[in-house]
Amino acid sequence: WTSDARPGHLHDLTCAHQLDVTGALYWAASELHLPTLADSGYEGAGQGIHTPYKQPADGRRLAVDNRAYNAVLRSMRCLGERGFAILTGRWRTLRHSTASPRSLGDIVRAALHLTHYEHRYLPDSC
Repeated sequence: WTSDARPGHLHDLTCAHQLDVTGALYWAASELHLPTLADSGYEGAGQGIHTPYKQPADGRRLAVDNRAYNAVLRSMRCLGERGFAILTGRWRTLRHSTASPRSLGDIVRAALHLTHYEHRYLPDSC
Protein backbone atom coordinates (compact mmCIF):
# COMPACT_ATOMS: atom_id res chain seq x y z
CA TRP A 1 0.00 0.00 0.00
CA THR A 2 0.99 3.61 -0.37
CA SER A 3 -0.34 6.85 1.03
CA ASP A 4 -0.20 10.51 0.23
CA ALA A 5 2.76 12.47 1.56
CA ARG A 6 2.66 13.39 5.23
CA PRO A 7 4.47 16.33 6.84
CA GLY A 8 8.13 15.44 7.41
CA HIS A 9 8.10 16.46 11.06
CA LEU A 10 5.60 13.75 11.97
CA HIS A 11 6.82 10.52 13.58
CA ASP A 12 6.19 7.26 11.67
CA LEU A 13 3.82 5.97 14.32
CA THR A 14 1.85 9.24 14.36
CA CYS A 15 1.32 8.96 10.59
CA ALA A 16 0.25 5.33 10.95
CA HIS A 17 -2.32 6.31 13.60
CA GLN A 18 -3.61 9.24 11.51
CA LEU A 19 -4.08 7.00 8.47
CA ASP A 20 -5.66 4.27 10.66
CA VAL A 21 -3.04 1.83 9.46
CA THR A 22 -2.48 0.52 12.97
CA GLY A 23 -6.12 -0.54 13.24
CA ALA A 24 -5.77 -2.67 10.11
CA LEU A 25 -2.51 -4.15 11.42
CA TYR A 26 -4.08 -5.02 14.79
CA TRP A 27 -6.95 -6.71 12.96
CA ALA A 28 -4.55 -8.68 10.72
CA ALA A 29 -2.57 -9.84 13.76
CA SER A 30 -5.61 -10.91 15.77
CA GLU A 31 -7.86 -12.35 13.05
CA LEU A 32 -5.39 -13.64 10.45
CA HIS A 33 -2.43 -14.36 12.75
CA LEU A 34 -0.39 -12.14 10.45
CA PRO A 35 2.13 -10.10 12.48
CA THR A 36 3.68 -6.89 11.21
CA LEU A 37 7.47 -6.60 11.10
CA ALA A 38 8.46 -2.99 11.75
CA ASP A 39 11.52 -0.89 12.42
CA SER A 40 12.23 0.94 15.65
CA GLY A 41 10.12 3.90 14.47
CA TYR A 42 7.07 1.85 15.45
CA GLU A 43 8.22 0.98 18.97
CA GLY A 44 5.22 0.83 21.28
CA ALA A 45 2.77 0.51 18.37
CA GLY A 46 0.90 -2.29 20.05
CA GLN A 47 -0.08 -5.92 19.80
CA GLY A 48 1.06 -7.77 16.69
CA ILE A 49 3.56 -5.12 15.54
CA HIS A 50 7.06 -6.49 16.13
CA THR A 51 9.97 -4.08 16.54
CA PRO A 52 13.63 -4.73 17.38
CA TYR A 53 14.94 -4.71 20.94
CA LYS A 54 16.95 -1.60 21.77
CA GLN A 55 20.49 -1.62 23.09
CA PRO A 56 20.46 -1.13 26.89
CA ALA A 57 21.12 2.48 27.92
CA ASP A 58 23.82 1.42 30.37
CA GLY A 59 26.03 0.15 27.53
CA ARG A 60 25.61 -3.57 28.20
CA ARG A 61 25.11 -5.90 25.25
CA LEU A 62 21.69 -7.25 24.47
CA ALA A 63 20.98 -10.76 25.70
CA VAL A 64 21.71 -13.51 23.19
CA ASP A 65 18.03 -14.30 22.61
CA ASN A 66 17.25 -10.61 21.96
CA ARG A 67 20.16 -10.33 19.51
CA ALA A 68 18.91 -13.45 17.73
CA TYR A 69 15.37 -12.01 17.60
CA ASN A 70 16.71 -8.77 16.09
CA ALA A 71 18.71 -10.73 13.49
CA VAL A 72 15.66 -12.76 12.45
CA LEU A 73 13.50 -9.63 12.32
CA ARG A 74 16.08 -7.85 10.13
CA SER A 75 16.37 -10.85 7.80
CA MET A 76 12.61 -10.99 7.29
CA ARG A 77 12.19 -7.22 6.94
CA CYS A 78 14.90 -7.08 4.26
CA LEU A 79 12.44 -8.40 1.67
CA GLY A 80 10.19 -5.37 2.09
CA GLU A 81 13.18 -3.05 2.17
CA ARG A 82 14.45 -4.65 -1.05
CA GLY A 83 11.09 -4.01 -2.69
CA PHE A 84 11.30 -0.34 -1.73
CA ALA A 85 14.89 -0.19 -3.03
CA ILE A 86 13.78 -1.63 -6.38
CA LEU A 87 10.98 0.92 -6.57
CA THR A 88 13.16 3.95 -5.75
CA GLY A 89 16.09 2.66 -7.77
CA ARG A 90 13.98 2.23 -10.89
CA TRP A 91 12.15 5.58 -10.76
CA ARG A 92 14.45 8.59 -10.55
CA THR A 93 11.58 10.89 -9.59
CA LEU A 94 11.22 8.97 -6.31
CA ARG A 95 14.84 9.72 -5.36
CA HIS A 96 14.63 13.47 -6.00
CA SER A 97 11.40 15.18 -6.84
CA THR A 98 10.59 18.80 -7.46
CA ALA A 99 6.89 18.00 -7.72
CA SER A 100 4.39 19.28 -5.21
CA PRO A 101 4.03 17.07 -2.12
CA ARG A 102 0.32 16.89 -2.95
CA SER A 103 1.09 14.98 -6.15
CA LEU A 104 3.74 12.64 -4.73
CA GLY A 105 1.17 10.08 -3.55
CA ASP A 106 -0.13 9.70 -7.10
CA ILE A 107 3.42 9.47 -8.46
CA VAL A 108 4.33 6.73 -5.96
CA ARG A 109 1.14 4.77 -6.74
CA ALA A 110 1.84 5.00 -10.48
CA ALA A 111 5.46 3.91 -10.00
CA LEU A 112 4.35 0.97 -7.86
CA HIS A 113 1.86 -0.21 -10.49
CA LEU A 114 4.38 0.21 -13.31
CA THR A 115 7.00 -1.71 -11.32
CA HIS A 116 4.50 -4.52 -10.72
CA TYR A 117 3.77 -4.59 -14.45
CA GLU A 118 7.47 -4.53 -15.32
CA HIS A 119 8.21 -7.45 -12.98
CA ARG A 120 5.06 -9.28 -14.09
CA TYR A 121 3.57 -9.19 -10.60
CA LEU A 122 -0.07 -8.70 -11.41
CA PRO A 123 -2.59 -10.03 -8.89
CA ASP A 124 -5.42 -12.10 -10.32
CA SER A 125 -7.92 -9.41 -9.31
CA CYS A 126 -6.58 -6.94 -11.91
